[in-house]
Parts: sequence; structure tokens; C-alpha cells
Amino acid sequence: MTPFISTEIKNQIGVITLDRPQALNSLSLEMIRALTQVLLQWRDQQEVKAIYIRGATGKAFCAGGDIRFFYDAGVGGLKAGSALLEDFFTEEYALNHLIHFYPKPYISLLDGVVMGGGMGIGQASVENQLRIVTERTKMAMPEVNIGLFPDVGGSYFLTKTPGHIGTYLGLSGQVISASDAIYAGLADVFIPSEKLPALSEALFQTSHGDVRTVIRNFCADFESHNLLANSALAQNRLEIDHHFGATSVQDVMRSLALTNTPFAQQTLTTMEKRSPLLMAVTLEQLYRGRTLSVGDCLRMERTMVRHCFAHGEVLEGVRALVIDKDNLPQWRPAQIDEVTPMMVSDFFAEIWPSYAHPLRHLS
Repeated sequence: MTPFISTEIKNQIGVITLDRPQALNSLSLEMIRALTQVLLQWRDQQEVKAIYIRGATGKAFCAGGDIRFFYDAGVGGLKAGSALLEDFFTEEYALNHLIHFYPKPYISLLDGVVMGGGMGIGQASVENQLRIVTERTKMAMPEVNIGLFPDVGGSYFLTKTPGHIGTYLGLSGQVISASDAIYAGLADVFIPSEKLPALSEALFQTSHGDVRTVIRNFCADFESHNLLANSALAQNRLEIDHHFGATSVQDVMRSLALTNTPFAQQTLTTMEKRSPLLMAVTLEQLYRGRTLSVGDCLRMERTMVRHCFAHGEVLEGVRALVIDKDNLPQWRPAQIDEVTPMMVSDFFAEIWPSYAHPLRHLS
């Protein structure tokens, strides 16, 4: 077991604590393997009735995958063929699938930063999940900012949000709050962070049936905060649906440019910094994901990520934002009008025959 993850069973609840504070609990391959191992073990253990996953501090639940590792593995080895990169994404996506179909209640405390890979381990199946947010929650799928796309099942859960919110979040990488997360269907209940010790007492020191009912009853006292009234997504919903209902990124950006509102202009400024190619790839990804199962979405993303590292856009994005920190990525191509349909379709070209796909076993 990696030192960055601790586990215990308390009051028939399997508790997983992510504890890599210097990296905001970003996932390493060792952490992914540890999570997979304990979830498989507890899945068949009668003593464990539910799972509760959290970060060790309120600063972060999980900030995503370890992107510095992506860069080191991608540059140090073959861009498309690093064995470590292959293992990381295959095993991460398999973990996302395991969580989505986990047969026991899966409770995620999305306190602090929740981005990228953190969403993958925080968004479980609708039937068994319960996602808790606090006033410290900062949620996003910001992959286009580093020349990647919203993976870890983003093809599936972003397309289940109301209207065109998922497209907006995927193309902009915008960070959202607890109220936004609940409005978008990416979280279920809110609790003030100061009440988390009391929630732990309710879970770990009293007898209970379904832990989800215990949590919902506990959080009912805080519904009077009228969270949804403070949701920026709700306030900008008409504009989001208007602009992001377009069929191309070019049309989205043209629509934003023609609208003189703070939301439109701020969103346009944000998108102008993102990878033009990967925004176009993301739009196609989300279009395809609307009709796919969880397993098919993850298989598609596994193919896409191989193409992404082969192209090198993600390595340039990580270089500019994390390694050199010059914040001047040299995107290829540099402008959205230079992106062609062929460039986009290349990211979806099959690499493996179906019987050899690394995620062929996912149902």
C-alpha cells in the first residue's frame, strides 16, 4: 500500500483517505493500484457495507492525475509508447469503471480541489453514489488547458448534465463551486466544512442502516442556504445553452465574440488560451459520448489518450504550465480556424482491434 493512501474499517464503513498534500492528492500509478486493490477486497467483504473516500485535509480531495509524471514519462520515453503511461491510463480508467459499477454505497467527500482524475474517482454510479460538497469545493475538468481532453469518464458524466453545461465545462475548463456542482448534477448534498467532524461522528459512532440516508438527513439542515440561488451556472444557463449548443468550436467562439456580456467575454478570453485542437477534439468526444455506455466511453478515451501523447499537445501544455511555467504553450495548430476535421478524426482512429483493446473486459 502506498504511503499516500490510508484505509480503515469504521462502523462497517470502508474509509479511504488520500494523503498526498504536497501534490493536492494527485494520483500516481501506485495510488491507482492501491485504490483498485482495496476496493476489490472490500467489494466481497461482508464486514464492509459502504465506502467513504475523502482527502486528508480540506485543501483538496484530488487535483487529478500526476501531470508532472505524464511529462517525465512522455518525454523520457516514446511519446506514444511509454509503458508507464500505458499502464497509468489503462489502470486509471479501469478503476473509474470499477467505481461506477461498485455494488455498495460509494460516498465521496468532494471537499477542496476536485479536478480531472479526482472527478473520475468522485463520480460513481447514480444508483449507489452520494457526492458531498462544501464551501471549499473547487470542481473542474480543466484538461484542455494542458492540451488534453476531459477523460476519466468525462465523455459519460459531462453529457449527463443539463442542457449544454457539460460542453461548456469541457471546452472552457471552468472551475465551479459547490452550488454549481449540485445544479449540474455533479454533486448531491452540501455541508459546511465546519460540520464535517459532526458528520464523521454520525457515521462512525452511531448505528445506522443505509449511510446515504444518514448523510442526507444530516445535510437536510443546510438546504436552507438556498445554494442554487448562488449558482453561476444557473444564472448564466440561457447564455451557456445559446453559445455552447453550436456544432463547432469555431461557431461557439464566434457566438461569444458577438455577445457583449461579462459571461460571454470572460468565457471567450478563457477559451482563447486553451488548445484549439483539443477543444475541437473535446466537442467531438462529448458528441459521441452522448450515446455510449460507460465502458464504451472509457474505451474511446483510452484510444484518444494514446493519440494525444503521440501528437504531443499534452506534453507542450504541461511544459508551459507546470515545467517551465512560462504560460506560453505553442499549440499546434495555433488558431481554431486552422483545425481541420481530419485533425479531429485522427484522435478517434482505432489503434487496437476490439479483441486486443486494453479495456476490452469492461462491461
